[in-house]
Amino acid sequence: MTDQPLALVVDDDVTVRDVVTRYLDRAGYRIEVAGDGEQALRAVAGRVPDVVILDLMLPRLGGLEVCRRLRRERTDLPIVMLTALGEEEDRVLGLELGADDYVTKPFSPRELVLRVASVLRRSRELPGREGGNALVVDGDLSVDVAGRRASLGERPLALTVREFDLLAFLVRRPGQVFTRAELLEQVWGWNFGDQSTVTVHVRRLREKIETDPTKPTRIATVWGVGYRYDGNTPA
Repeated sequence: MTDQPLALVVDDDVTVRDVVTRYLDRAGYRIEVAGDGEQALRAVAGRVPDVVILDLMLPRLGGLEVCRRLRRERTDLPIVMLTALGEEEDRVLGLELGADDYVTKPFSPRELVLRVASVLRRSRELPGREGGNALVVDGDLSVDVAGRRASLGERPLALTVREFDLLAFLVRRPGQVFTRAELLEQVWGWNFGDQSTVTVHVRRLREKIETDPTKPTRIATVWGVGYRYDGNTPA
């Protein structure tokens, strides 16, 4: 047994793969590699990693489809996507499919390691770390902050790491308005990054917790400012 997390690095570019592998190894990760999407899916089926670093452009089976299939089976598996500069539409689609984070090529290997560590840390966060109300209930929506679980009625919600972080943050602060920049920093600890990340995750959450995502009653848009959570009642 080992406490070293296992990272699956999926990239068909040998140079990129070697650089990412070297830096993750220095940071204390065990490494498994895959050169295309089909190899990646076989690797996860054989041994589930703690985190996946997934290139968007892959031969045989693209990164978006790999992300889609992984999310279908494992909502809690952290996925960091690597995208090329200028692929904004694909990057947003990757987030919509459930990627937890992305890093744009060319990238700093140190930044990538920090992003990977951030996603992994949140997925493993110890129960009760945030303090305060461990359970928040809003009608049929129940959010167990300490246990990192959420349900709608009797149905457990399949939330990614980033989606749960955002939901837990908002339900514990009803009535407060946050800009997208504030949510990036306060929820995920980013003082930089594409603010469309927040927009995408809000959209995904609405699809999972709102009766009608086009007319949200829980996560409200405050035009020209940001977002506010309305209507929850602490348990």
